Amino acid sequence: MINIYTQIQSGKAWVSKHCGLPIFVCVLGFTETALIPGISAAGLTPEDRMYTACADAEFLYHGASHNPEYPLPPLTAGASPVVISRAVVEELKLPIYIFNAGLIQAPPLSISAIDLKGTHALCVSSGNAIKLSVVRHLFEQGLEWGEKLGREASLGKNYYNQRYLILSECVVGGTTTALAILTALGINAAGKVNSSHPICNHTQKLAVVQTGLERMGKISDEPLELVASVGDPMQIVVAGMAIAASRFCGVMLAGGTQMLAVYALSRACANFYSLEWQPDQIVVGTTRWVASDTSGATIELASLIGDVPLIATQLNLTNSRYEQLRVYEQGFVKEGVGAGAACIAAYLYQNWQQEQLLMAIEKQIDKLKQN
Repeated sequence: MINIYTQIQSGKAWVSKHCGLPIFVCVLGFTETALIPGISAAGLTPEDRMYTACADAEFLYHGASHNPEYPLPPLTAGASPVVISRAVVEELKLPIYIFNAGLIQAPPLSISAIDLKGTHALCVSSGNAIKLSVVRHLFEQGLEWGEKLGREASLGKNYYNQRYLILSECVVGGTTTALAILTALGINAAGKVNSSHPICNHTQKLAVVQTGLERMGKISDEPLELVASVGDPMQIVVAGMAIAASRFCGVMLAGGTQMLAVYALSRACANFYSLEWQPDQIVVGTTRWVASDTSGATIELASLIGDVPLIATQLNLTNSRYEQLRVYEQGFVKEGVGAGAACIAAYLYQNWQQEQLLMAIEKQIDKLKQN
């Protein structure tokens, strides 16, 4: 039910240790990059995409039985990946923490999101996405919360059944900010990132990123300045969390391109600011649809970044009763809100196989249809 694609021995060592109950963390953010027509399929229109993070967080927290303040937005095709995440969270009763790193719209009060006092990002093309003072504040918040949650996860551990953190995200347009950060860090990610579209819009993404890099001028050596120029608020929070938490427990960065960028950013921050961390405690966990996406090159990108294992659930939705799930096999949606990591966790903790995962996910669709 899982496959390890890069750094295989390190990945096997991580998997063999981390079979305990994970803590599921979701960090919300917004970039005005999401408002560019056609940039993302995570919301049918630019206006829909303004509310995607709020809707996904509300569904992750409450599930389908709740009358939502923000209903799940219509997508180009398929169901939101939060349906997959919620299925696992609900069945395994995973503890959840939701953080607002910087949204354009306040999240619903009912989800008890922890407000990190950040701001949403301007478009990558501005070259001036977030105030540097805000980025510094968010990084400190990430470090503080990473230590708190890492300590919580480390309680009562034994070697073969360790708890860990799943650090997930919801940032529409985030694969474009990921491309920007990777490029600014000197990693040749052009043509290799993923997208919620079945065929990645590489040309559009790269044009946006190149405009932003040109406007920022000389590329800084300081990682926080790169985020301030062309990043999004989620990236620096999760980078801080991963660095600090790795000192105490395992960390699964939950996502594809976006979390590979966060890992590269974490490494850059740890090196530049001389921060203690344990990179061998960190893996990236995603879906088979991301890992095998022929319109990107996720495995090659992970290998370029270098020292992080890329792990993916082998969940297959071909035989689902629901068309909005079957279209995942056609390349729509692919990943988000920690969907891949949640499935990996279900396998590691309860040895869930294909049938159990599919049953739990379809139960969420059943409930949605009843409401």
